[in-house]
Amino acid sequence: MHGLTSTLRRHLLALLAIATLCVCSIPAAQAQAVFKVTAIPDESPTELARKAAPLVKYLEKVLGVKVEYIPVADYAASVEALVNQKIDMAWFGGFTFVQAHIRSGGKVIPLVQREEDTKFQSIFITASPDIKALKDLKGKTLSFGSPSSTSGHLMPRSFLLAAGINPDNDLKRIAFSGAHDATIAAVASGKVDAGALNISVWEKFVSDKKVDTTKVQAFYTTPTYFDYNWTVHSAMPEATRKRLTEAFLALTPDTPEGKEILTLQRATKFVPTAVANYKDIEAAAANAGLLK
Repeated sequence: MHGLTSTLRRHLLALLAIATLCVCSIPAAQAQAVFKVTAIPDESPTELARKAAPLVKYLEKVLGVKVEYIPVADYAASVEALVNQKIDMAWFGGFTFVQAHIRSGGKVIPLVQREEDTKFQSIFITASPDIKALKDLKGKTLSFGSPSSTSGHLMPRSFLLAAGINPDNDLKRIAFSGAHDATIAAVASGKVDAGALNISVWEKFVSDKKVDTTKVQAFYTTPTYFDYNWTVHSAMPEATRKRLTEAFLALTPDTPEGKEILTLQRATKFVPTAVANYKDIEAAAANAGLLK
């Protein structure tokens, strides 16, 4: 009887161990079944979601898992989400990438950027006939985008400093709109005398006739610099990183799917990128006192 009881006990314990292992493994498997993507909120939430939708479908086919776009409240939240591996891939601006790279101790990897991001620019706009050059901004009010925006704050500030204008001392007031489209609205409504923003958003507004260019005009375009990229955490398996990179590089306007994605992403094509491309952004941020 004792021998039979011991045998039954061993069998029961073995079954219990197997059942526990199965139950514990289900959440982990489910967690891996969703690939999460986010983007810095440099435009309105509805526009960001619209831009993400066809890309999400494309990546689902490439990866063979469900892909979900996760909006974030601000630029800092996108950095923390990737650094803490709450999401799998993020669309960063150059400065946001630098912040994530430093915050993670070098554990984030930029995969690709649009060809346009190898020669990106910022643009200054105004509705005031008195402003025709950067020097005319002295004593005026100016809106940047987000404090963490590359094209809406860091690089415009850097070029202002290079022109001998300290925004904090030489301007009457500076404001932060939070997003590029909001900067256009602030200038158009007269809330500020001028604004600095991402050139591609400005060009999109102009082509869509969402801004009256007889009233609001560009008066200065910056030199070029590296900007946006798709970034992942180094903990991502190399095979997955390679598959993602190849998927972006394979996008072409010659297919309906590729044309839709590239048009929404405002890209002619995607090209590989590297950490070294953002050293100038890091230097500009350090020079402007924006790195903590």
